Amino acid sequence: MWKSLIAPILAAALLAGCVVGPNYHRPAVQTPNAFRAAAPTAASDPASLADLKWFEVFKDEKLQELERTALAQNYDVRDAAARVEAARANLGITRSNQFPNLDASADISTIRISRNGSTPLPASFVPSQNRTFGGATLGLLSFELDIWGRLRRATEAARASLLGAEENRKVVTTTLVSEVAAAYFSLRELDYELEISQRTLATRRESLDLIKNRQAGGVATLLDLRQAEQLVYTAAETIPILQQEIEQTENQISLLLGRNPGEVLRGRSLTEQEMPPDVPAGLPSALLERRPDIRATEQSLIAA
Repeated sequence: MWKSLIAPILAAALLAGCVVGPNYHRPAVQTPNAFRAAAPTAASDPASLADLKWFEVFKDEKLQELERTALAQNYDVRDAAARVEAARANLGITRSNQFPNLDASADISTIRISRNGSTPLPASFVPSQNRTFGGATLGLLSFELDIWGRLRRATEAARASLLGAEENRKVVTTTLVSEVAAAYFSLRELDYELEISQRTLATRRESLDLIKNRQAGGVATLLDLRQAEQLVYTAAETIPILQQEIEQTENQISLLLGRNPGEVLRGRSLTEQEMPPDVPAGLPSALLERRPDIRATEQSLIAA
């Protein structure tokens, strides 16, 4: 009985050993149990800031409108979405090779032997050599037996490529949201600086008029007048620089939004913006696992 089972067992072991490609296992990395710090850090809140949606972090209505426009019109996001669709189509094509292929084909062939033939046979054996022989073939279904797992491994690689493309799309989306928000806050900061510079210029002009009156009455000196004029010139010089930086920042936001350069609508002022909650301290490796670019690299490793 055991001798009859030896051959099937050896055949199964041989087939298992010849399967294409190994199974993926995440590399084992030894990590410390706690983060090294001067003082022990408190346990991180499971409701992390990374779990919040971008519209839950940024409360400015105009900023949210800009973010939605950028996600809909940005060219990098469109390109990443097209790559995801291409990877999904490639997965469907690769996976279809595992199923039977239905293809109708037919072929008919005939062979006619001459009347006498090259070698005449006796009439008792063949009454007449004037015959036609033929054959017909009909094919409807073809199927490749995936004995070595080539098709299964190809499907796994295509699926990992799809997941990697999806993670790369998340990278582009996350980067776009952060860049739009950073540019918007920089714009509101420049607006606040411009407002301060304009108020400063108005105040120094009033001071200059006062010193002119004092100098005309003999109370202030000519040196006081020149110093007041210098302060006015310095305040007036910063305004065109800030206006140029504001236009450049608006052009940057317009580029991220996928539209022509133009004015950007403002919402809340810089001092009215709500501050996001504090980021809790935790194990850095746990935070790295949440990054979509790290997950995309792992999917590339799985596909390889």
